[in-house]
Amino acid sequence: MTAERHLTPLPSSELPSPELPPTASPKVLREVMSSFATGITVLTAAGDHGHGMTANAFSSVSLEPPMVLCCIARTAQMHEAILRTRHFGVSVLSAEQEDLARYFASKGRPRGQAQFDQVDWFPARHSGAPLLSGSLAWLECELAGVYHGGDHSIFVGTVLDAARREGEALLFFAGGFHQGMPSSRSA
Repeated sequence: MTAERHLTPLPSSELPSPELPPTASPKVLREVMSSFATGITVLTAAGDHGHGMTANAFSSVSLEPPMVLCCIARTAQMHEAILRTRHFGVSVLSAEQEDLARYFASKGRPRGQAQFDQVDWFPARHSGAPLLSGSLAWLECELAGVYHGGDHSIFVGTVLDAARREGEALLFFAGGFHQGMPSSRSA
């Protein structure tokens, strides 16, 4: 699959000055991005080498067809797990699931399918990817494309199945976890 590019060039008056040195070092970018509150997900893949990881680089892409994306470091085990299975699950964590966010971010947890032995989960309908019980929402995705994004890959998935429930969201902001706004249909 090749990525289509639909870019509109900026007028030269809006382009950055070539005389100014770049100021967006990895440290500066990390500090700036800490000002952007995000939801927390656990991405999962099934199979003999099943894997899960906490991620907040997740977003919707399209409603027709339904598509989402997640960004994963090319050195992460999840990167290879998604490439191998061509599917991934997404559990959008509730405010009560900070322990799961920390668990799936820990490098000390068991590897492979054994990492799910200590958590309550159910298999996604099409791929069997583990979905975490008690989450606010769940998605099951089939890999539609992979794109280069610096030291990460951008995985775009077609949503095969999705569900949600009411509750408060777990958020990440300024380097820490916070309880978010209620997830409800009425505003």
